[in-house]
Amino acid sequence: MAWPPMVSNITTPLLGLVDTAVVGHLGTAIHLGAVAIGASIFSFLFWAFGFLRMGSTGLTAQALGREDGRQVRALLLQSLAMGIGIGLLLIVFQAPIIELAIYFMAPSAELEPWARAYCEARIYSAPAVLAGYALMGWFFGVQYSKGPLWMLLVINLANMVLDYIAVYQLEMASVGVAWATVASHYLGVVFALVLATKQLQRFDGHVPLVDLSKWRTYIELVQVNRYLFVRTILLLTVMTFFTAQGARQGDAILAANAVLMTFLMIISNALDGFAFSVEALCGEYLGRKNRELFQKVIRLSTYWAVVAAVLLMLIFTAFGGLIIDLLTSVESVRAQAKLYLPWLIAFPLLGIWSYMLDGIFIGTTSVKQMQNTMIISVLGIFFPLWFITQGLGNHGLWLSMALFFIARAVTLWWCYRRNLIKGVWFSG
Repeated sequence: MAWPPMVSNITTPLLGLVDTAVVGHLGTAIHLGAVAIGASIFSFLFWAFGFLRMGSTGLTAQALGREDGRQVRALLLQSLAMGIGIGLLLIVFQAPIIELAIYFMAPSAELEPWARAYCEARIYSAPAVLAGYALMGWFFGVQYSKGPLWMLLVINLANMVLDYIAVYQLEMASVGVAWATVASHYLGVVFALVLATKQLQRFDGHVPLVDLSKWRTYIELVQVNRYLFVRTILLLTVMTFFTAQGARQGDAILAANAVLMTFLMIISNALDGFAFSVEALCGEYLGRKNRELFQKVIRLSTYWAVVAAVLLMLIFTAFGGLIIDLLTSVESVRAQAKLYLPWLIAFPLLGIWSYMLDGIFIGTTSVKQMQNTMIISVLGIFFPLWFITQGLGNHGLWLSMALFFIARAVTLWWCYRRNLIKGVWFSG
């Protein structure tokens, strides 16, 4: 089950990879920095609602295990309604959102108008992006892992073509990258809706549309999602803070970190393919109350995830410098990115444990513990370490990020063992 979500997740950072490569060859770090800041803002803004993906996966997988076709159908419709509704609200309130985000990121005076223009265009992708999250979560929950793969392939292929047209044919620079991303997301979500309609034929039951207007039908989804919302906000605070601190060290450091964060997104999205399989299967076996298969899935998935992590480390060791050169032609950015590349080489093995444990906790919808461990890792580890290591400059920033990943794994592992020993998931 792991390969389709693994491949589809690898395509996710391709949006950023292609965007970075397109503007990275315009001969200035300004447009690269504008895309870095804009992409970081929308990663924070959109993935703050990542519960639309994570919450629906666990609940749908458990409904699948119980053979509750009506609930499987209801969760798709409820998640889509929430995603589109939230996306429209973001568009309505775009002015204060963008103003606050630009203020927090504090770009240079030369870079600021380009970053603002990027944000004013990119915000219109909100309904499509959040509906896409809902569809992805539901696809994983019903174990149709090829659905997200096809959706993201459509998005990325469209983005590649539209990026080229907008930047090099229409000469729209970083603003063109934003509009290309908006259009590609709408194309992808329409395609995914066609796939979802076909998958619905597998399940019996009927969900009256009037139920979508009743608050009580959303209670279970909201209860799960409120903890995931806090957890995701904390995680994205770390990522956005990281970009902001890079910006305060100069445009070259900002752009170099943007290039390296593309590596980190490839790592996390590739390895999360195994975690997504764990979400779906652990949720199903919890619904069936089958402890033996539950633990077998965890053991086998973790083994292959570690193998994949080691392979990624070897690839980045051998070809990391070449990849940096392909992503940007600005020599100052290349030099800075290569200086900090060793941190990225270590991240696959540092991050795999927290990714796999996230999958277990999402599949079992034990999301309050995910929230609490994230609070400890962010407020107790990342920010104190950043404060202590400020004298190390950008190296201190990367060190804080590395230890943050380790803290997430340690705290989640403690909760995992406690849940199994005390029979939280399975009695006896």
